Amino acid sequence: MAGRGGGRSGEAGLVIRPAHFPGRAPVDTYGNGGFRFAEMSHKGSILCLPSGIYGWSAVTPEDISLDTFQRVLGETGLELVLVGTGKDLVPLPAGLREALAARDIRADPMSTGAAARTFNVLLAEGRAVGAALLAVD
Repeated sequence: MAGRGGGRSGEAGLVIRPAHFPGRAPVDTYGNGGFRFAEMSHKGSILCLPSGIYGWSAVTPEDISLDTFQRVLGETGLELVLVGTGKDLVPLPAGLREALAARDIRADPMSTGAAARTFNVLLAEGRAVGAALLAVD
C-alpha cells in the first residue's frame, strides 16, 4: 500500500474522497441508516441530483438548512427537489424555501420513504427532479 514502507518516493497514501456516484439512478432500497442504488450502498443521507448522487451531511430534520442545501442550490437543470425529512413530514425552513424559489426550484417535503418512491417515478418519466433524503433506521 502506498505511503506505508516500500512505497515509491512521492507516492500518495490512501485518498478518501466525498461519496459521489456520477450518474442518475433510482433508489433501490432505504432503511437501516442508509440507501442502496446502482448496485451500491451508502450509509447515511444522500442527495440525488442531475449531476449525480452525493453523500449528504444532514442527519436530522433540523440539519436541513441553506448551509446543507448548497449543492442543491448550485445545481443546474433542476425544477423540483423532493425532501425526505425522515420518518415524518417536517416543513422546510422559510429561508430555504425562498432560496429554492429564487432559483425556480420547487421543493416538496415528505417522509423519506414517500420521497424515495416519488423520486423513482419522476426519474423514470425523465423529469428534472432531485431528492434530498435523510437516512432512516
